[in-house]
Amino acid sequence: MPVPEYDLEGKIAFVTGAGRGIGKGIAQVLAEGGADVVINGLTDKYVVGLAADVAKATGRRVAPLVADVTKSAEVERAVGRILADFGALDILVNNLGDSIRTPFVPAPGASTVALTDESLKLVMDVNFTATVLCTRAVAPHMLARRSGKVINVGSFASSRGGISLAIYAAAKTALVGFTRALALEWAPYGVQVNTIAPGRFPDAVTSGEAGFAQRQEEARKAVPLQRVGNLREVGLLALYLASSASDYMTGQTLYLDGGLTL
Repeated sequence: MPVPEYDLEGKIAFVTGAGRGIGKGIAQVLAEGGADVVINGLTDKYVVGLAADVAKATGRRVAPLVADVTKSAEVERAVGRILADFGALDILVNNLGDSIRTPFVPAPGASTVALTDESLKLVMDVNFTATVLCTRAVAPHMLARRSGKVINVGSFASSRGGISLAIYAAAKTALVGFTRALALEWAPYGVQVNTIAPGRFPDAVTSGEAGFAQRQEEARKAVPLQRVGNLREVGLLALYLASSASDYMTGQTLYLDGGLTL
């Protein structure tokens, strides 16, 4: 029996960085849930084919949108295009992110390069600034309608550190604070803001058979549930946060990591 609170029929979703990995899993499940979905990528390498595949499988309207969402002007154009083409925007999934490993400073005697201004900006832009820009761009529409769902995709790194991940962890931790504060600011307008913090979710397609097998073996040793996550599992949690089933949840960061942060 269908659960009506999870039905996204008539909803429009925008998922950033969704050509592969976690964003792909989220876009697929949201479409299965009944939403029309705009799939964003920096290039058309993955998003065009994925949009066609998801549309065929679900019967939903699924559109690719190429834009660099770390740039304010491109974000504004992207959101404007969605509103013009679809007439509304109900769900924003700020998925763009990358666990770029950058040593903060070289270890004594090491040949690694210290953190540069350029690499600092890149890690922050991809993992935090893009979320701020996209959320700001949808704000006038969602607040005026007094309805909307903002789902940020963070990382288990906001709960624990990692070697060469100082700036990445800082960016994802900033995302947790952003989620809490904005949820309070927007609560009177009926807009919920939450974060999913995934653990290890490699993409079998882009990782390759050998790379995926290696990630799985590493997870058996490091993750309490002894496996990597399935991309669909993140999509199912996003479906909950995008639907009316989660109308009483806001400002939360939900760790979906197989027990990695316990």
